[in-house]
Amino acid sequence: MTPSITLRVEHALPAEHRDRLLSLAREVDLKPGTRLFEEGSDADRFWIVRDGTVALDLHVPGRRTPVIETLGTGDLVGWSWLFEPYVWQLGAQAVTRVRAYEFDAVAVRLMCDGDAEFGRDVCRWVGRVVSHRLNAARARLVDLYGATPAGGTS
Repeated sequence: MTPSITLRVEHALPAEHRDRLLSLAREVDLKPGTRLFEEGSDADRFWIVRDGTVALDLHVPGRRTPVIETLGTGDLVGWSWLFEPYVWQLGAQAVTRVRAYEFDAVAVRLMCDGDAEFGRDVCRWVGRVVSHRLNAARARLVDLYGATPAGGTS
């Protein structure tokens, strides 16, 4: 099993909690090129991809914005909605047509607050996603910009 599969909601949450989460979803259809969010903007919602591809990107001053990771079916798009100050740490854009479940972040946080077991499972799931994304970002930035030799310039 690849690491990304264990991060997908169908594997990460017990069926009862997955069903509760999905009860808050609304289905959306996004055209290629649609920006889901910008780094630094309010993180007031999140998505689970049903079909299509979303690219996560990171602003790097003085450089072209690199794609950090590409997400697909079953993947969580966005984690900043769960952690104060609720501001996006990355940007996201639909690469292809994307059909997704969209969630209101406040409603999900309230559900987490109202049911400790549900909240714990959602936090564990999102925490694994955060860990994976941080590792992916680090690896991608090293690939793009590499470590410079001591005293060298980039």
